[in-house]
Amino acid sequence: MPASIHSTAVVHPNAKIGAGCHVGPYCVIGEHVTLGDNCKLHSHVVIDGHTTLGAANEIFPFASIGLQTQDLKWKGGITRTQIGDRNTFREYVSIHSATSDGDATVIGSDNHILAYCHIAHDCRLGDHIVMSNVATLAGHVTVEDQAIIGGLAAVHQFCRIGRLAMIGGCSKVVQDIPPFMIGDGNPAETRTINKVGMERNGISEAAQAALKTAYKTLFREKLTVSNALAKIEQELPPLPEVQHLVQFVRASERGIGK
Repeated sequence: MPASIHSTAVVHPNAKIGAGCHVGPYCVIGEHVTLGDNCKLHSHVVIDGHTTLGAANEIFPFASIGLQTQDLKWKGGITRTQIGDRNTFREYVSIHSATSDGDATVIGSDNHILAYCHIAHDCRLGDHIVMSNVATLAGHVTVEDQAIIGGLAAVHQFCRIGRLAMIGGCSKVVQDIPPFMIGDGNPAETRTINKVGMERNGISEAAQAALKTAYKTLFREKLTVSNALAKIEQELPPLPEVQHLVQFVRASERGIGK
């Protein structure tokens, strides 16, 4: 099925538009843009820069994807924005390209990015993430699979949000929030395990129990992080979820929100 491009859309002749794409009224698509098959741009969408989208992405009015970073360190060059499949980007979402020549802002698949969200330069997002309205990621933020970021939350540059973590609305995140945990507050603290999220995503009861114990060890026993991790490794079963938590915390450069 050929692409459907509205007569008022401005599409550069070198842009690559996949089969079955719908490009609505007043959209603008730049020279170095690639749209995979069956993408839907409702209207007034701008996609520019060296930007690639996979298949079946849906983009709502006034979203802006792939434009130049806001970072004042930008000195030119080719920077990229790479987006996977089946994502939803609601109204006024902005996603910026990377800062340095050769780098990329990367977003995976099956993510749901709600209205007015901002994803800054060099961010890396996994799959099945939800960002609620007006959630904001500064540069170089990493968000792992299945995380949820509440409305009006702001994440400081270089922070990481772990797998199946949940960030409460209006939170100010200035340190890493570990996987399977809930972060909330200003500044955000790790409050407890994300029990509901784990149940909904099929995490075993054994893993949930182990993660609850790991949370208490990390955040309640007043141990140093290194000692808490050593205790977790010694006393808890080596389940994949526990190992992921330990590896995430051990790799933290900004520290974890306590």
